[in-house]
Amino acid sequence: MTLRLEKDGTIARLLIDRPDKRNAFDLAMWESMPRLLADVVSDRGIRLLEVRSATGGTFSAGADIKEMVANSDDRHWREINQAEINRAQHALARVAVPTVAFIEGDCIGMGCGLALACDIRVATEKARFGITPAKLGLVYPLHDTKLLMDLVGPGMAKTMLFTGAMIDAARALDCGLVELIADSPAQISDAILEASPHSIHETKRFIRAILDGQTEDDSYSLGVFAAAFSLPDFREGAAAFVEKRKPQFGK
Repeated sequence: MTLRLEKDGTIARLLIDRPDKRNAFDLAMWESMPRLLADVVSDRGIRLLEVRSATGGTFSAGADIKEMVANSDDRHWREINQAEINRAQHALARVAVPTVAFIEGDCIGMGCGLALACDIRVATEKARFGITPAKLGLVYPLHDTKLLMDLVGPGMAKTMLFTGAMIDAARALDCGLVELIADSPAQISDAILEASPHSIHETKRFIRAILDGQTEDDSYSLGVFAAAFSLPDFREGAAAFVEKRKPQFGK
């Protein structure tokens, strides 16, 4: 399998495992992603998803350009490929549990789109980022362009998209493309797993609604805020605060 899911306690890992192609995504990989993500969501024991290379090194070189060239005259294939890329990226950006991309090497084109679709990005010092459709005469998807702009702003997004230039991990951190430079995602992942699953789940929904254009509370958001005071996570969190200990959510 070139894209597979592994589970380790409360963490699921979506592993990109096509090292001979620098983890480039072909159509079959895009098609398999929503099913793998659905498996994560349906497993109530999973509280966090990490997206990473199975072998280290290159995170993903992006779309499989050779496959795209071979099918460039096939309109039906192009339509299917576009639809599956959009479906996979949309599903990853909206999966219910928090998602962390761990980038150890090159993260290019649609590979960068995968990282953008995650909630948080952790990069090693060797990581490099680039979005290169302009060098191929292609156009980056609108959905992924919005994800990029939400993180780095329109000016930096234009710089990356217009030039296709590679940037290093330090520059990515400086512009907001990544949140942390580290040799492991554990610092972020462990902190997330210590927090309230209910709080994270609903906060993620709120942030997605804001990114999609909502600016005011509605009956749902008001109801979520009010209901939290009567739920087990608040009782445990409040008790831990009073007793000066770490809360044990979900135990």
